[in-house]
Amino acid sequence: MATTKWVVDPTHSEIQFKVKHLMITTVTGYFKKFDLQVETDGDDFTKAGSIVFTADIDSIETNNNQRDTHLKSADFFAADQYKQLKFVGSRYEKAGDSYKLSGDLTIRDVTKPITLDVEYGGIVTDPYGQTKAGFTVTGKIKRKEFKLEWDAVTEAGQVVVSNDIRLQCEIQLIKQATP
Repeated sequence: MATTKWVVDPTHSEIQFKVKHLMITTVTGYFKKFDLQVETDGDDFTKAGSIVFTADIDSIETNNNQRDTHLKSADFFAADQYKQLKFVGSRYEKAGDSYKLSGDLTIRDVTKPITLDVEYGGIVTDPYGQTKAGFTVTGKIKRKEFKLEWDAVTEAGQVVVSNDIRLQCEIQLIKQATP
């Protein structure tokens, strides 16, 4: 079967992360600039030959300029030195009624294997004739495993920023025409 190429539709996709602040509320952030390219065998994503996602660290946004600047600093992502984070998928497989996506996540030159939960929305043709596939991707990572180590504790002993980071991604891919 022929290789099918898919690219992210950035206007219908979002990459979001959530972290507990003071362990009482959740702060949400986004990567505004990202790329995802997938190669499949026909339209079968379980036979993906390549899944490569990148996000520009400098595009991080949490609706607070001071916090965004801190996240880009050496305390967290060190955006001046590490321009992107990268995920390279190695396996996408059915798991009950949903799917699992496994691969290697690299942040600050630290690469760790992760597995994400995927809800496959299906494939449709939009009003402009483009074939699109939709996915909701969720998971959790430990930020300190990727050298995002800044920490503080309040006078009362409360952790300021949780080690657990929840990922929530809405992904729409556009099938590319074969040459």
